[in-house]
Formats: sequence, structure tokens, C-alpha cells
Amino acid sequence: METAMGEREKPGEITPPNGGASSRKKPRGTAKDRALRLLAVRWRSREELRRRLRAAGFEGDEVDRALEDLELAGLVDDGRFAREMVGEQANRRLAGNRAIRTSLLQKGVARDVVDEAVEGAGEETARALELALRRAQRLGGLQPEAAYRRLFGLLVRRGYGPDVAREASRTALRGVLAEGSPDEDSPL
Repeated sequence: METAMGEREKPGEITPPNGGASSRKKPRGTAKDRALRLLAVRWRSREELRRRLRAAGFEGDEVDRALEDLELAGLVDDGRFAREMVGEQANRRLAGNRAIRTSLLQKGVARDVVDEAVEGAGEETARALELALRRAQRLGGLQPEAAYRRLFGLLVRRGYGPDVAREASRTALRGVLAEGSPDEDSPL
């Protein structure tokens, strides 16, 4: 059997429908349009947009031009993105500073912008205690040690340091487990 180019096909060889041309397609639309669609969903950092546009197949210079235009229009601003993300993570999820910082750095935000935004997150110990108090109510039926381990683990996974997680767990569980008599060896 012959291919579209007049070459003979070898037995067992599969020819792509485009006649063997490069399998990488040119993306539809412009990089700027794609970036605007991404920004319509949520705020994104400049680096996050750059990665997504490059992964979609746009050339580097087209991506750079699109990001510069969007930055001039005020639609791409890493400082605003970081503040919005800190507000969402700190207020809604009650995440710790470590988790917030890591998330922003992974999204390509500069370290100095991250540090400035995390300063606006509020008191970390207060967020940890609020989260611990919310969750401690559900752990009242467990043994004190098991409740402590679960609550401490949750706080550490949410990005709180061990000292902050330990103190918030102890404080929250004291109130919930007060009706039972704590053991001498209890972590509470």
C-alpha cells in the first residue's frame, strides 16, 4: 500500500492520518485569548499562565507578548494574585503559613511577593486554634490520644508547624474532652 507521499508502507507500520507530518498541532486562537479564558476561571500568576500557554503549544515569543499585554491591562499581577490566594487559603481553608507559602512558590510567584502577601494572612496561631476547635467537636467520641493524633495530623497537613499544631490541638481538645477525666499520661 502506498502513502499519500507515494512511499510504500511497510507491513505492520501505521501511518498517521496527516501523512506522517508532525503530530504537534497549532493551538486554536491566540495566546492572549487562551490566557483570558484561563483568567475568567480564577486569578493566576504570570508564571502559571506562561506554563499553561506553552503546554497548549503556543510559541514563547507569542506567550511573552500576550502576558505583557495582559500585565499592561492590569489582568496579570502577581502581587494581587498572591493576596487573593492568601485570603482564600487563610480565611476559608484556615491553612498555615507553610502551606500558603509553598502553594504560591509552586505557582511561580517570586519569594519577596510571597513573603509580603503571607504577612497579611493574620495570626497563624489564631487560625490553627479556630480550625482545631471546629474539628475537635467531631472527635469527642474517641480516646484522648487518638483524638489528639488526628487533630495534630490535620493541622500539620494544613501547613502549621509542630509547635503551633501541638498547642492548638491541646487547647481545643481540653474543652471537648473536659467531661471525661484525662489520664496522667495523656498528651493533653
